[in-house]
Amino acid sequence: MPTGHCLCGAVTFTVSGESLNVSLCHCPSCKRAAGAPMVAWAMFERGAVDFTGAPLAAYASSEGVRRGFCGRCGTAVSYEADFMEGLIDLTVASFDDPAALPPTMHIFTRHREPWMTGTDTLEAFEDLPPQ
Repeated sequence: MPTGHCLCGAVTFTVSGESLNVSLCHCPSCKRAAGAPMVAWAMFERGAVDFTGAPLAAYASSEGVRRGFCGRCGTAVSYEADFMEGLIDLTVASFDDPAALPPTMHIFTRHREPWMTGTDTLEAFEDLPPQ
């Protein structure tokens, strides 16, 4: 069963079952919440996710939307919305093996940063660049 945790390890979770989809979200709300140009989300049936450890803190980012995060380290962990009843999105990067959840789609691409395309052509370093 896939497992995951926040940066400090206080919030932990286990998922039973397969993801329904894995998306790269470019919406302004996700980008601001993560401080990132996009967020990778894996969607599951809510009943398939078991949170353990510290309880999630929550922020209502818009009407009917709850974003779960670690109250200790601030890691974004979940997204639940009234319009997605019975479903929950979990941040792919919070899984212990994020490589097991490759994206299947981009969403809200009208908000994609124009410099996000073609980033594979940038100079790349396996670690920090030389000083």
